[in-house]
Amino acid sequence: MGMGIELRNRIARRASDEIRNGMVVNLGIGIPSLVPEFLPTDMRVMFHAENGILGMGPSPAVGEEDENLCNAGGFPVTLIPGGSYFDSSLAFGMIRCGKVDLTILGSLQVSEKGDLANWIVPGKKVPGMGGAMELAQKAKKVIVVMNQCDKAGNPKIVSSCTLPLTSAECVDLIITELAVFEIKKGKLWLKELFAPYDIQTVIERTGCGINLPEQIRKIAY
Repeated sequence: MGMGIELRNRIARRASDEIRNGMVVNLGIGIPSLVPEFLPTDMRVMFHAENGILGMGPSPAVGEEDENLCNAGGFPVTLIPGGSYFDSSLAFGMIRCGKVDLTILGSLQVSEKGDLANWIVPGKKVPGMGGAMELAQKAKKVIVVMNQCDKAGNPKIVSSCTLPLTSAECVDLIITELAVFEIKKGKLWLKELFAPYDIQTVIERTGCGINLPEQIRKIAY
């Protein structure tokens, strides 16, 4: 099943809570691209793109696009004061040197140990892995935002990934339309529930065991 804009916005809003003032943040395509809409207007964040931008601003008004200034997905962007652009080798150098504080990515599957599989379904044509491998390995924190299940109803959080891995044991936090999960020391923990869902629903739609803490926060928005 697909996900409506309301649920996508809810996931993006929760992901935005993980961003702190002064961070360098890299966003994947899809739901991650919605995250900046939910940040406080006075928060200073430098958004990074693999094609060579640090300090991306909002999308430009129609007719004011700069054909030389776009994000990694090819969409036009603006530059905030203090921002800069450069070649992609420097952009990847920043990632590999650990200069990215946080990356928010979509995924096809995540294992209970935090393995990430987000770049290919065998037999399907894709443009390539992009920066996901470097980001998953070198960003200080890795957050995955995705549906709880795929279009066929199969859980996307699994005991072991069946799709080719992007990176092993790299995911710190998973946010779906049902809940927020944390991966600590190779174990999956249920951290928060989105209203109106309950623990049983989450267990039924998860393809592996879940550790339950004494207190689980309920998210009302």
